[in-house]
Amino acid sequence: MNGKNKENLHSGELAKLAGISADTLRFYERKGLLAPPRRTANGYRLYPLETLHRVRVIRSALAVGFTVSELGRIFKIRNRGDAPCEEVLRIAELKLVQLESRIQELHQAKRDLQICVGEWKKVLAQRQKGEKACLLDKLGQPNRQSRSSPMIPPGLRKGKGE
Repeated sequence: MNGKNKENLHSGELAKLAGISADTLRFYERKGLLAPPRRTANGYRLYPLETLHRVRVIRSALAVGFTVSELGRIFKIRNRGDAPCEEVLRIAELKLVQLESRIQELHQAKRDLQICVGEWKKVLAQRQKGEKACLLDKLGQPNRQSRSSPMIPPGLRKGKGE
């Protein structure tokens, strides 16, 4: 059997159809999201055609916020014949709450940036063209009321235990 028939796909073919790289397929395999594929005599991976559907499910789940680790747990439950549906719903509900919080943070970041841009425009209006205004330095001034922006990497944020 070769990778060109309707039942099996070589990793490159599967990756192309799924819109990902062969490295990503191997990563999914290592993380337990895909079953180890059969190997050809010369060692090439040969995936059953239904793996394409699994990869599309993985990509869609990742796009809505599921993590690789969460998917690994879900597929492990499924692979042993149990139904992970309650777990999937619980995770999705949590993702929805987190997304709502993130949206609020982004709205606040937008308001903060709008204020900042307005202040910077006033500063620039008082300067000669080409004269330094040190706009970014103004962000670090102690008297500036700064919030913990979602645009700041988590390790650098203040507050919220981050």
